[in-house]
Amino acid sequence: MKAALRYAVFCALVGCGTLLWISVAWGQSDTNAAALIERARQKALDYATSLPDFLCTEVLHRNSAPAEEGRKVGGWVATDMLTVKLRYLERKEEHKLELINGKPTTQKFEAAGGAVSTGEFGGVLRMIFDPDSQTVFNLKTWKNERKRRIAVYEYAVSAAHSPYVLRTAARQAIVGLHGVLEIDSETGEVLHMTYIAYDIPKMLGVHASTTTVDYELADVGGRNYLLPVRSEAEVHGEMMWARNKMEFKDYRKFTADSVIDFGTGK
Repeated sequence: MKAALRYAVFCALVGCGTLLWISVAWGQSDTNAAALIERARQKALDYATSLPDFLCTEVLHRNSAPAEEGRKVGGWVATDMLTVKLRYLERKEEHKLELINGKPTTQKFEAAGGAVSTGEFGGVLRMIFDPDSQTVFNLKTWKNERKRRIAVYEYAVSAAHSPYVLRTAARQAIVGLHGVLEIDSETGEVLHMTYIAYDIPKMLGVHASTTTVDYELADVGGRNYLLPVRSEAEVHGEMMWARNKMEFKDYRKFTADSVIDFGTGK
């Protein structure tokens, strides 16, 4: 299948809201692109098990804007800033809310309300590369960045094969995903990821949900690991839009001597 034709099929499937599985027949010139996807797949599937137990600080800036019938009718307004201690332990994320707008709080993270997001630490990547998701990949372009040769792929996962759950305050539903992956051609590691929900059921009251994540090497216990450093999520609802900007910093290894009471909540 020629690159232009494959791209047209990809866009048509996503645009019509119904993604059908097609077996991508890579041409001879696409051999390297196909091999890179397989290398990235193995990296993504092994990602969670490769990470140590660690702690980091997540700073979450939340913004909102009024909407009418799903259309934004006002400017973005800062809602609050949350400072959270995040613990990654045995492949699970746990959160402890420490500051709200710079002031100490005893409020639980799960009781903070508003929009929050998870999945930056490999959960969504695993969904995309899981063979059961039957993801369609399309090589879009190559670029040089951070002294690396990077392949830019578009991808799509149909709702029929997607394990991704989009949640609102009272409801949830499985939705399809599509977006962009930027992959280091030497290591197969994903350096940038965008995932956009589609085929969203009307009962959720959400018209759009988009998240981007940037990964960089961070030192944890004297060893470098590829970890999220920035993320941005935007959700468009009937009466309100929400935008979160997240920063992950101060990574350090979690040990038995680390004293942070996370309680029983996540």
